[in-house]
Amino acid sequence: MTTIHDLPTPALVVHTRELTANLAAMAAARPAAELRPHVKAFKSTELAREIAARHHHHAFCCATLAEMEGMASSGLGDDLMLANETLDVERLGRLGAARDVRITVAVDSLETIEVARLAGVREVVIDVEVGLPRCGCPPAEAARLAEVATDRGLLVRGVMGYEGQCQDWTDPEKRRAEVERSMALLAEAHAEVGGDVVSAGGTGTHAINSLATEIQAGSYVLMDTHYSRLTDLPFRPALRVLATVISARAGAGGWYVADAGLKAFAMDHGDPSADIGHVFFCSDEHTTVSAEPELDVRVGDRVTFVPAHIDPTVAKHELLHLVEGEEIIDVWPVDLRGW
Repeated sequence: MTTIHDLPTPALVVHTRELTANLAAMAAARPAAELRPHVKAFKSTELAREIAARHHHHAFCCATLAEMEGMASSGLGDDLMLANETLDVERLGRLGAARDVRITVAVDSLETIEVARLAGVREVVIDVEVGLPRCGCPPAEAARLAEVATDRGLLVRGVMGYEGQCQDWTDPEKRRAEVERSMALLAEAHAEVGGDVVSAGGTGTHAINSLATEIQAGSYVLMDTHYSRLTDLPFRPALRVLATVISARAGAGGWYVADAGLKAFAMDHGDPSADIGHVFFCSDEHTTVSAEPELDVRVGDRVTFVPAHIDPTVAKHELLHLVEGEEIIDVWPVDLRGW
Protein backbone atom coordinates (compact mmCIF):
# COMPACT_ATOMS: atom_id res chain seq x y z
CA MET A 1 0.00 0.00 0.00
CA THR A 2 1.30 3.44 -0.98
CA THR A 3 0.58 6.27 1.44
CA ILE A 4 1.16 9.99 1.62
CA HIS A 5 4.31 9.24 3.61
CA ASP A 6 5.83 7.77 0.46
CA LEU A 7 5.41 10.97 -1.57
CA PRO A 8 8.15 13.49 -2.26
CA THR A 9 6.98 16.88 -1.06
CA PRO A 10 5.49 19.31 -1.79
CA ALA A 11 2.68 17.34 -3.42
CA LEU A 12 -1.02 17.79 -4.16
CA VAL A 13 -3.39 15.37 -2.46
CA VAL A 14 -7.12 15.20 -3.22
CA HIS A 15 -9.44 13.70 -0.62
CA THR A 16 -11.94 11.58 -2.52
CA ARG A 17 -14.76 11.92 0.02
CA GLU A 18 -14.82 15.72 -0.26
CA LEU A 19 -14.32 15.57 -4.03
CA THR A 20 -17.27 13.22 -4.44
CA ALA A 21 -19.45 15.38 -2.21
CA ASN A 22 -18.56 18.56 -4.12
CA LEU A 23 -19.35 17.00 -7.49
CA ALA A 24 -22.65 15.64 -6.22
CA ALA A 25 -23.67 18.97 -4.66
CA MET A 26 -23.06 20.85 -7.90
CA ALA A 27 -24.79 18.19 -9.99
CA ALA A 28 -27.87 18.51 -7.78
CA ALA A 29 -27.89 22.29 -8.19
CA ARG A 30 -26.93 22.34 -11.89
CA PRO A 31 -27.63 18.97 -13.51
CA ALA A 32 -26.19 17.83 -16.83
CA ALA A 33 -26.22 20.60 -19.46
CA GLU A 34 -26.91 23.34 -16.90
CA LEU A 35 -23.23 23.22 -15.96
CA ARG A 36 -20.21 23.80 -18.18
CA PRO A 37 -17.35 22.91 -15.78
CA HIS A 38 -14.36 25.20 -16.10
CA VAL A 39 -11.26 23.03 -16.40
CA LYS A 40 -8.93 25.95 -15.61
CA ALA A 41 -9.59 25.26 -11.93
CA PHE A 42 -8.24 21.69 -11.88
CA LYS A 43 -6.34 21.23 -15.16
CA SER A 44 -6.69 17.47 -15.39
CA THR A 45 -8.37 15.53 -18.17
CA GLU A 46 -8.79 12.56 -15.83
CA LEU A 47 -10.75 14.71 -13.41
CA ALA A 48 -12.79 16.12 -16.29
CA ARG A 49 -13.51 12.57 -17.43
CA GLU A 50 -14.66 11.71 -13.92
CA ILE A 51 -17.04 14.69 -13.88
CA ALA A 52 -18.51 13.68 -17.24
CA ALA A 53 -18.91 10.02 -16.28
CA ARG A 54 -20.44 10.63 -12.86
CA HIS A 55 -22.81 13.48 -13.57
CA HIS A 56 -23.19 13.76 -17.37
CA HIS A 57 -21.57 17.18 -17.70
CA HIS A 58 -20.19 16.81 -21.23
CA ALA A 59 -19.74 20.46 -22.21
CA PHE A 60 -16.59 22.02 -20.79
CA CYS A 61 -15.17 25.51 -20.53
CA CYS A 62 -11.48 26.29 -21.09
CA ALA A 63 -9.34 29.34 -20.40
CA THR A 64 -6.38 28.56 -22.68
CA LEU A 65 -5.65 26.98 -26.02
CA ALA A 66 -3.52 24.38 -24.22
CA GLU A 67 -6.57 23.33 -22.21
CA MET A 68 -8.63 23.14 -25.40
CA GLU A 69 -5.98 21.06 -27.14
CA GLY A 70 -5.60 18.71 -24.20
CA MET A 71 -9.32 18.15 -23.80
CA ALA A 72 -9.78 17.59 -27.53
CA SER A 73 -6.91 15.10 -27.79
CA SER A 74 -8.25 13.19 -24.77
CA GLY A 75 -11.63 12.56 -26.38
CA LEU A 76 -13.43 15.15 -24.27
CA GLY A 77 -14.33 17.43 -27.17
CA ASP A 78 -18.11 16.98 -27.35
CA ASP A 79 -18.62 20.69 -26.68
CA LEU A 80 -15.60 22.83 -25.77
CA MET A 81 -15.82 26.57 -25.24
CA LEU A 82 -12.77 28.82 -25.19
CA ALA A 83 -14.10 31.43 -22.79
CA ASN A 84 -11.31 33.85 -23.62
CA GLU A 85 -10.46 35.80 -26.72
CA THR A 86 -7.47 34.67 -28.79
CA LEU A 87 -5.54 36.02 -31.75
CA ASP A 88 -3.59 32.79 -32.37
CA VAL A 89 -4.96 31.81 -35.79
CA GLU A 90 -2.57 28.89 -36.25
CA ARG A 91 -3.35 27.02 -33.04
CA LEU A 92 -7.04 27.84 -33.17
CA GLY A 93 -7.03 26.66 -36.78
CA ARG A 94 -5.80 23.22 -35.77
CA LEU A 95 -8.68 22.95 -33.35
CA GLY A 96 -11.13 24.28 -35.92
CA ALA A 97 -9.98 21.64 -38.40
CA ALA A 98 -10.78 18.77 -36.03
CA ARG A 99 -14.13 17.58 -37.32
CA ASP A 100 -14.76 15.29 -34.35
CA VAL A 101 -14.50 18.17 -31.87
CA ARG A 102 -17.08 20.89 -31.32
CA ILE A 103 -15.36 24.23 -30.72
CA THR A 104 -16.97 27.49 -29.65
CA VAL A 105 -14.91 30.64 -29.16
CA ALA A 106 -15.70 33.82 -27.25
CA VAL A 107 -15.38 36.98 -29.36
CA ASP A 108 -15.77 40.63 -28.36
CA SER A 109 -14.37 42.61 -31.31
CA LEU A 110 -14.10 42.67 -35.08
CA GLU A 111 -10.52 41.40 -34.73
CA THR A 112 -11.43 38.30 -32.72
CA ILE A 113 -14.32 37.54 -35.06
CA GLU A 114 -11.91 37.66 -37.99
CA VAL A 115 -9.47 35.34 -36.20
CA ALA A 116 -12.27 32.84 -35.63
CA ARG A 117 -13.21 32.99 -39.31
CA LEU A 118 -9.64 32.58 -40.52
CA ALA A 119 -9.14 29.65 -38.13
CA GLY A 120 -12.12 27.81 -39.53
CA VAL A 121 -14.06 27.93 -36.27
CA ARG A 122 -17.72 27.50 -36.98
CA GLU A 123 -19.38 28.67 -33.76
CA VAL A 124 -18.90 31.66 -31.45
CA VAL A 125 -20.50 33.38 -28.48
CA ILE A 126 -20.52 37.14 -28.06
CA ASP A 127 -18.63 37.98 -24.89
CA VAL A 128 -20.34 40.84 -23.05
CA GLU A 129 -18.81 42.90 -20.23
CA VAL A 130 -21.30 42.93 -17.34
CA GLY A 131 -19.29 44.57 -14.57
CA LEU A 132 -15.86 42.98 -14.45
CA PRO A 133 -13.46 45.22 -16.41
CA ARG A 134 -11.80 42.43 -18.33
CA CYS A 135 -12.79 41.01 -21.72
CA GLY A 136 -16.22 41.55 -23.23
CA CYS A 137 -17.87 44.16 -25.41
CA PRO A 138 -20.26 46.82 -24.09
CA PRO A 139 -23.80 45.36 -24.04
CA ALA A 140 -24.97 47.86 -26.66
CA GLU A 141 -22.39 46.56 -29.16
CA ALA A 142 -23.30 42.88 -28.86
CA ALA A 143 -25.96 42.89 -31.59
CA ARG A 144 -23.66 44.59 -34.11
CA LEU A 145 -20.87 42.06 -33.45
CA ALA A 146 -23.32 39.19 -33.78
CA GLU A 147 -24.43 40.53 -37.15
CA VAL A 148 -20.82 40.81 -38.34
CA ALA A 149 -20.08 37.28 -37.18
CA THR A 150 -23.13 35.94 -38.99
CA ASP A 151 -22.21 37.83 -42.16
CA ARG A 152 -18.78 36.18 -42.05
CA GLY A 153 -20.29 32.73 -41.94
CA LEU A 154 -20.11 32.04 -38.22
CA LEU A 155 -22.94 30.59 -36.15
CA VAL A 156 -23.58 32.74 -33.10
CA ARG A 157 -24.70 30.37 -30.34
CA GLY A 158 -25.60 33.16 -27.94
CA VAL A 159 -23.89 35.33 -25.36
CA MET A 160 -21.44 34.99 -22.52
CA GLY A 161 -20.90 37.30 -19.54
CA TYR A 162 -18.96 36.82 -16.34
CA GLU A 163 -20.11 38.48 -13.12
CA GLY A 164 -16.69 37.86 -11.64
CA GLN A 165 -16.70 41.10 -9.70
CA CYS A 166 -19.02 39.55 -7.10
CA GLN A 167 -18.13 35.84 -7.12
CA ASP A 168 -16.35 36.09 -3.78
CA TRP A 169 -18.58 38.60 -1.98
CA THR A 170 -19.30 37.13 1.44
CA ASP A 171 -22.65 38.89 1.90
CA PRO A 172 -25.18 36.68 0.06
CA GLU A 173 -27.73 39.45 -0.45
CA LYS A 174 -25.22 41.90 -1.89
CA ARG A 175 -23.92 39.13 -4.13
CA ARG A 176 -27.44 38.33 -5.30
CA ALA A 177 -28.21 41.98 -6.04
CA GLU A 178 -25.04 42.37 -8.11
CA VAL A 179 -25.79 39.18 -10.04
CA GLU A 180 -29.24 40.50 -10.89
CA ARG A 181 -27.78 43.83 -12.04
CA SER A 182 -25.12 42.14 -14.15
CA MET A 183 -27.45 39.59 -15.67
CA ALA A 184 -29.96 42.30 -16.61
CA LEU A 185 -27.23 43.68 -18.88
CA LEU A 186 -26.57 40.24 -20.34
CA ALA A 187 -30.30 39.65 -20.85
CA GLU A 188 -30.55 42.87 -22.86
CA ALA A 189 -27.68 41.76 -25.06
CA HIS A 190 -29.13 38.28 -25.48
CA ALA A 191 -32.47 39.69 -26.55
CA GLU A 192 -30.69 41.37 -29.46
CA VAL A 193 -28.21 38.60 -30.28
CA GLY A 194 -30.44 35.56 -29.88
CA GLY A 195 -29.22 31.98 -29.70
CA ASP A 196 -29.71 29.13 -27.25
CA VAL A 197 -26.71 29.82 -25.02
CA VAL A 198 -26.45 32.24 -22.12
CA SER A 199 -23.17 31.24 -20.52
CA ALA A 200 -22.24 32.91 -17.24
CA GLY A 201 -21.62 32.47 -13.55
CA GLY A 202 -19.17 30.60 -11.42
CA THR A 203 -18.85 28.80 -8.12
CA GLY A 204 -19.86 31.81 -6.04
CA THR A 205 -23.03 32.55 -8.04
CA HIS A 206 -24.05 29.12 -9.32
CA ALA A 207 -27.17 28.95 -7.16
CA ILE A 208 -28.38 32.53 -7.63
CA ASN A 209 -27.83 33.15 -11.34
CA SER A 210 -31.27 32.46 -12.77
CA LEU A 211 -30.58 33.83 -16.27
CA ALA A 212 -27.73 31.60 -17.41
CA THR A 213 -28.58 28.47 -19.35
CA GLU A 214 -25.19 27.11 -18.29
CA ILE A 215 -22.88 27.97 -15.40
CA GLN A 216 -19.11 28.17 -15.91
CA ALA A 217 -18.02 26.94 -12.47
CA GLY A 218 -14.71 25.22 -11.69
CA SER A 219 -13.44 26.05 -8.21
CA TYR A 220 -16.26 24.03 -6.60
CA VAL A 221 -14.47 20.82 -7.57
CA LEU A 222 -11.46 21.24 -5.26
CA MET A 223 -12.23 24.54 -3.48
CA ASP A 224 -9.89 26.87 -1.60
CA THR A 225 -9.93 29.11 1.46
CA HIS A 226 -11.00 32.16 -0.53
CA TYR A 227 -14.27 30.56 -1.65
CA SER A 228 -14.69 28.77 1.68
CA ARG A 229 -15.37 32.19 3.23
CA LEU A 230 -18.76 32.07 1.49
CA THR A 231 -20.73 30.21 4.12
CA ASP A 232 -23.75 29.68 1.87
CA LEU A 233 -21.84 27.40 -0.51
CA PRO A 234 -22.21 23.60 -0.05
CA PHE A 235 -18.64 22.82 -1.13
CA ARG A 236 -15.66 21.96 1.06
CA PRO A 237 -11.91 21.95 0.39
CA ALA A 238 -10.93 18.65 -1.22
CA LEU A 239 -7.32 19.49 -2.07
CA ARG A 240 -4.33 19.89 0.21
CA VAL A 241 -0.70 20.69 -0.42
CA LEU A 242 1.26 18.04 1.43
CA ALA A 243 4.57 19.14 2.94
CA THR A 244 7.26 17.82 5.27
CA VAL A 245 8.39 19.52 8.46
CA ILE A 246 12.09 20.22 7.94
CA SER A 247 12.74 22.38 11.01
CA ALA A 248 10.97 22.90 14.33
CA ARG A 249 11.49 25.16 17.33
CA ALA A 250 9.95 23.75 20.50
CA GLY A 251 8.59 25.66 23.43
CA ALA A 252 6.33 28.66 23.96
CA GLY A 253 6.28 30.92 20.92
CA GLY A 254 7.74 28.12 18.82
CA TRP A 255 7.28 27.40 15.16
CA TYR A 256 7.86 24.82 12.50
CA VAL A 257 8.97 25.12 8.88
CA ALA A 258 7.48 23.06 6.04
CA ASP A 259 9.09 22.47 2.65
CA ALA A 260 6.32 24.12 0.58
CA GLY A 261 6.48 27.83 -0.14
CA LEU A 262 5.77 30.39 -2.81
CA LYS A 263 6.63 27.91 -5.56
CA ALA A 264 3.97 25.51 -4.27
CA PHE A 265 1.12 27.95 -3.54
CA ALA A 266 -0.62 30.73 -5.42
CA MET A 267 -0.51 33.71 -3.08
CA ASP A 268 -2.68 36.31 -4.82
CA HIS A 269 -5.54 35.60 -2.40
CA GLY A 270 -3.32 35.42 0.65
CA ASP A 271 -1.51 32.78 2.67
CA PRO A 272 -2.52 29.14 2.64
CA SER A 273 -4.22 27.76 5.72
CA ALA A 274 -2.32 25.18 7.79
CA ASP A 275 -4.20 22.17 9.13
CA ILE A 276 -1.85 22.36 12.15
CA GLY A 277 -1.03 25.80 13.55
CA HIS A 278 -1.24 29.21 11.92
CA VAL A 279 0.79 30.34 8.92
CA PHE A 280 3.27 33.04 9.89
CA PHE A 281 4.76 33.67 6.45
CA CYS A 282 5.77 32.00 3.20
CA SER A 283 9.12 32.26 1.43
CA ASP A 284 10.38 30.69 -1.78
CA GLU A 285 10.74 27.10 -0.56
CA HIS A 286 9.32 27.29 2.97
CA THR A 287 6.24 28.08 5.00
CA THR A 288 6.75 29.05 8.63
CA VAL A 289 3.88 28.11 10.93
CA SER A 290 3.43 29.24 14.52
CA ALA A 291 2.78 26.29 16.78
CA GLU A 292 1.96 25.94 20.46
CA PRO A 293 3.91 23.27 22.36
CA GLU A 294 0.89 20.99 22.63
CA LEU A 295 0.76 20.62 18.86
CA ASP A 296 3.83 18.42 19.18
CA VAL A 297 5.12 18.89 15.63
CA ARG A 298 8.47 17.24 14.95
CA VAL A 299 11.00 17.25 12.13
CA GLY A 300 9.92 14.66 9.58
CA ASP A 301 6.17 14.97 10.22
CA ARG A 302 3.84 15.37 7.26
CA VAL A 303 1.57 18.44 7.37
CA THR A 304 -1.01 19.80 4.94
CA PHE A 305 -2.20 23.20 3.77
CA VAL A 306 -5.32 24.44 1.99
CA PRO A 307 -4.38 26.98 -0.71
CA ALA A 308 -6.10 30.34 -0.88
CA HIS A 309 -6.53 30.21 -4.69
CA ILE A 310 -7.00 26.80 -6.25
CA ASP A 311 -6.53 27.46 -9.98
CA PRO A 312 -2.94 28.79 -10.07
CA THR A 313 -1.90 26.51 -7.19
CA VAL A 314 -2.77 23.41 -9.21
CA ALA A 315 -0.91 24.87 -12.19
CA LYS A 316 2.33 24.80 -10.17
CA HIS A 317 2.22 20.99 -9.82
CA GLU A 318 2.35 18.00 -12.15
CA LEU A 319 0.27 15.39 -10.32
CA LEU A 320 -2.93 15.02 -8.31
CA HIS A 321 -2.72 12.20 -5.75
CA LEU A 322 -6.16 10.88 -4.83
CA VAL A 323 -6.29 9.69 -1.24
CA GLU A 324 -8.60 7.92 1.18
CA GLY A 325 -7.26 8.69 4.60
CA GLU A 326 -3.51 8.37 4.08
CA GLU A 327 -3.70 5.75 1.32
CA ILE A 328 -3.05 6.84 -2.28
CA ILE A 329 -5.66 5.19 -4.48
CA ASP A 330 -4.88 6.86 -7.81
CA VAL A 331 -2.63 9.45 -9.44
CA TRP A 332 -3.87 11.82 -12.14
CA PRO A 333 -1.58 14.05 -14.21
CA VAL A 334 -2.14 17.80 -14.23
CA ASP A 335 -1.92 17.62 -18.01
CA LEU A 336 -3.69 20.88 -18.91
CA ARG A 337 -1.00 23.19 -17.55
CA GLY A 338 0.45 25.98 -19.68
CA TRP A 339 -1.02 28.16 -22.38
